[in-house]
Formats: sequence, C-alpha cells, structure tokens
Amino acid sequence: MADARRTDLTRPLLAAATVVAAVATVGSLYLSLGLGLTPCRLCWYQRICMYPLVVVLGVATLEDRPAVARTALPLSVLGGTIAAYHSWLQVTQTACGLGAFSCAQVQYRVAGLTVPNLALTAFVLVTALVAAAYAGRS
Repeated sequence: MADARRTDLTRPLLAAATVVAAVATVGSLYLSLGLGLTPCRLCWYQRICMYPLVVVLGVATLEDRPAVARTALPLSVLGGTIAAYHSWLQVTQTACGLGAFSCAQVQYRVAGLTVPNLALTAFVLVTALVAAAYAGRS
C-alpha cells in the first residue's frame, strides 16, 4: 500500500516541477521584456537550461513518465550549478567579464533575492520534485 501511495504522487510532483519551471520562465521573460533588463551571459546559460524544462516536464506530466528524470535532472543540476556560481559572483563582487557588463552586477531584487538567487531556488525545487517523482515510480 505504501508503494501505491508513492506512485500516486508521481504526476502531482511532475506537475509541480512543471509549474516551477513555467513560473521561472515567465518571470525571466518579464524581467527582460517587461522591465527591459538585459540578461548577462550567465543568465542566458540558465535560461537555456530552464526553458526546455517547461515542455519536457509538461509532456512527462501528461504521460505520467517519472523516467523524465534522465532528461530533466541534467538540465536542472547544470542550471542550478550555473545559478549558484552566478549568485556567488554577486556576493563576492568578483568581475566575470563574460559579456557587455559584469555578471556580478545586481540589476534587480525580488523580496531581497537577486535574479540568480531566484533561478537557483527554482532549479533546486525542480531537481527535488523530479527526483522525488523518479524515486516514487513503480
């Protein structure tokens, strides 16, 4: 019975991961298109990892496929690693020289968190939700 309950959580966990990825995607688009902020090079790399997760996880949710972890986890872990490095750059104020302006520059804060902090939070949530869905597969 315990295994049946865990398996029943697969689709909601994947759906939650899809929602997190979608909110992160819409949020990043709003920051650049709505507020006119220019993404730095590290922001672009994070977007490259996050944007496909919306589609990949959305399809996996509809098809109830926890094996999507094989595709989603490499993207979310890589994106999270980049976001962690980007967050570290902003805390240490180290210049990175990867674009028109330094990736260490803080352009915007939401509830005290920088954009890379928000991305890191999203990547950690997606990673945890997908890993939980994969662990609960039948």
